[in-house]
Amino acid sequence: MSDKLSLITIALKCRCPRCGRGKLYSGVLQVASQCPECGLDLAAQDAGDGPAVFVVFILGAIVVALASLVEVLFQPPMWVHLVLWTPVIVGGAIGLLRPLKAALIALEYRHRALGGGPAS
Repeated sequence: MSDKLSLITIALKCRCPRCGRGKLYSGVLQVASQCPECGLDLAAQDAGDGPAVFVVFILGAIVVALASLVEVLFQPPMWVHLVLWTPVIVGGAIGLLRPLKAALIALEYRHRALGGGPAS
């Protein structure tokens, strides 16, 4: 990844860690086999459970805080919590997992753990 390419920009746009133009994902969370722009082999990437751990900690803290606040202020029945927080958790998990996974792949590339890393 060149110094011109910001890790945050690449992560938020879910782009190739080498060129910053090609799409990183071929599906919702399925990483493409290679970058359509520069041909970087992405099949070797292994983000593992790292992104999921960050999602659990970040989203868990937010949802627990908000659910506690709603419970204290409004004391709704339990079914309201179920209806309210289920879509927040699912949407938030997917929404956070894509950029966090892209950031981890970009960091792997930057530190030469993915396909040899950037040219020196």
